[in-house]
Amino acid sequence: MEFVTVLADKQVKIGEDVTLRCETNTDKLTATWEKKGQKLCCVEGKHKTGKIGTTFFLEIKNAEIGDEGNYTLTIKSNSESTSCSAMVTVELKEWRTVQWKQHPMISALKGFKISSVDVRELRFLLHGPVGAGKSSIINSIKTIFEGHQYINCLTASALTGESFTTKFEKFNVGNVPFTFYDVMGLEEEEHKGMHPDDIKSVLKGHVPNNYTFKARAPIDEDNRHYILNPTLNDKIHCLVSVIAADKVTLMKDEVIQKMRTIRAAASKLGIPQVVFMTRVDEVCLMTQQDMTKIYKSKKIKEKMTECSNRLGVTMNCIFPVKNYHEETKPSEKLNCLMLEAFTQIVHSADDFVQKNSHKEKNVE
Repeated sequence: MEFVTVLADKQVKIGEDVTLRCETNTDKLTATWEKKGQKLCCVEGKHKTGKIGTTFFLEIKNAEIGDEGNYTLTIKSNSESTSCSAMVTVELKEWRTVQWKQHPMISALKGFKISSVDVRELRFLLHGPVGAGKSSIINSIKTIFEGHQYINCLTASALTGESFTTKFEKFNVGNVPFTFYDVMGLEEEEHKGMHPDDIKSVLKGHVPNNYTFKARAPIDEDNRHYILNPTLNDKIHCLVSVIAADKVTLMKDEVIQKMRTIRAAASKLGIPQVVFMTRVDEVCLMTQQDMTKIYKSKKIKEKMTECSNRLGVTMNCIFPVKNYHEETKPSEKLNCLMLEAFTQIVHSADDFVQKNSHKEKNVE
């Protein structure tokens, strides 16, 4: 008793029918269907199971969101049994659109002019847990604008749990007036990883480039490197929280609380905030196979909702992205997803600069 062919994964749009089938080497078998590890309760007019010769099948009519899941067929003969499984993915109606042509977005960003003549560059701070993909985001954006794979910004492995970033590092992007700052990742233990007080000081512009952070000794006014009277050029113009889609459920409450504390500090300063949700391909097979279906994915929307609930960020400020990781050649779809998110933070940062530039002039 064995399978000649096994169940195959299926993708279906809402309202369409889907059939799972496989073939065995004998017809003298009993069969049981399960969904998500539980016996499938067949509904009249919705499900139909059967066998034609040695082929077993399951038909699902008029697919709905609730039909998505892992289906398992177990066949038995006497005391022996064996199983095979397949994933049914239901495409949602597209709930956010993306421009899947990179050149218009790249051209617009290359020609972007900052609202205030007093600000040389828009400054973005990336923060989040170790291994979330902060440094990889910088590598990916520099790869897009510089036309070749950029790997000079060292990245932490999600497996080691250790951050390569120990300094307040500045990374320019090609010939455009945008600068990213990378900091040590957040960790659950109080005296490990980046201290929230240091990030608050970064936001306010008190920390100079290449400053080496000390987990147990946040920078303060007594430190000789401390910038006492920062200008708008020294401050952060947009805070980007980075969370891995496949890790959001597993993130410790202590790390979430640190991120919430940092966000509260940014809110008090009026600094705009967004979330880049990385590693989307690790949580959704449909997205992994076709990046253009990312906003048709139930799984991606679930992860964004969970991220929104845990961090207290609205859904329209969360951007699912994929970094360059295994790829060695450019991917326009990957680039477009990142460029959509990047364009949003550029405009958010520029709005902040424009507003606060007027404030500084009024003070003067």
